[in-house]
Amino acid sequence: MLIEVLKSKLHCVTVTEANINYMGSITIDEDLMEAANLIAGEKVQIVDNQNGERFETYIIKGERGSGCICLNGAAARKVLVGDTVIIMSYAQMDFEEAKAFRPTVVFPEKNRIVKK
Repeated sequence: MLIEVLKSKLHCVTVTEANINYMGSITIDEDLMEAANLIAGEKVQIVDNQNGERFETYIIKGERGSGCICLNGAAARKVLVGDTVIIMSYAQMDFEEAKAFRPTVVFPEKNRIVKK
């Protein structure tokens, strides 16, 4: 049996852009992607903490170090620049494997990875 579990999470990043004229997706700073174990083209769920919207799209790699979180296309209508969102991806795995699996959860500060 396969189950779907949380694989990666960027917790409380700020939307920096919303581009209705782009053809869909979310652009994420490459540093944030690497820290959260996310890749270009990966399906993600977006949750907006301000308005409660929940939707899915796929990732486009953004400029490294830019702090970019840009919703594109139809998704741009679901958020406002300045909103705080949670970005999550999921993976399917065997039930026993899932018991031991630990997701990558990242808590950026001002859309940047802070090394402590």
